[in-house]
Amino acid sequence: MGNIAGQFIELLASLIAVTVVLTLHEVAHAFVAYKCGDPTPKLCGRLSLNPLRHFDPIGLVCFALVGFGWAKPVPVDPSNFKRYRLGLGLTASAGIILNYVLAFLIYPLALVVINFMPRIVFLYDFLHYLTLLLYSYNLSFCVFNLLPLYPLDGFRIVDALNKRRGKVYRFLRNYGQWILLGLVAESFLCNLFVRFGIWQMDYANILGWIMKFATKYLGFPILAIWGRAFGMPLHEVWGLLLW
Repeated sequence: MGNIAGQFIELLASLIAVTVVLTLHEVAHAFVAYKCGDPTPKLCGRLSLNPLRHFDPIGLVCFALVGFGWAKPVPVDPSNFKRYRLGLGLTASAGIILNYVLAFLIYPLALVVINFMPRIVFLYDFLHYLTLLLYSYNLSFCVFNLLPLYPLDGFRIVDALNKRRGKVYRFLRNYGQWILLGLVAESFLCNLFVRFGIWQMDYANILGWIMKFATKYLGFPILAIWGRAFGMPLHEVWGLLLW
């Protein structure tokens, strides 16, 4: 019974964390686009904190299967921006920046829960899972969206900074989503084989390697700053990243 209760608490915390991370990410895009002069997100109802307005079914399934995915892109009309490329760049990067800031702000809450909260049955486990998952999901979603593949934010940042529309750009625009789905499917199969002991394929998980490498180094400043604030030696902070 205790094991079932623990699994339920972890699942509940995961669902809440995914909902919060995806929703705030998309609202950040919509808010910045609106402030840059484009009313389209507001007219389409994307300034709402209602998660159902932002979920993309395929992206949500990918998040459930492999731990990273995407939400429904916010509709934007760049011709409404007061300054076209600045508005495009700020809108594209808003979600990524917010996710990183949230990861930075949430990590000390996780440390407070782990180090100072009384071990109240269920409540401690729930807050422990929730704060750590909010941190890790925000950081992984930030990293995942930096990939320059359509429809991710990384492609939209490239779009904002690149005035040329060459072969590479057209290839990423036309086939980026299929490449992304292929990488997610490959990562899912690798994890599945490892989980069931069919074949040790960790080394073949391309997307997994990218995510681990990027989150390790992007997460280090967060862990170093807050670890220092909580009196953790630097070598212990670095050890937390070697998972």
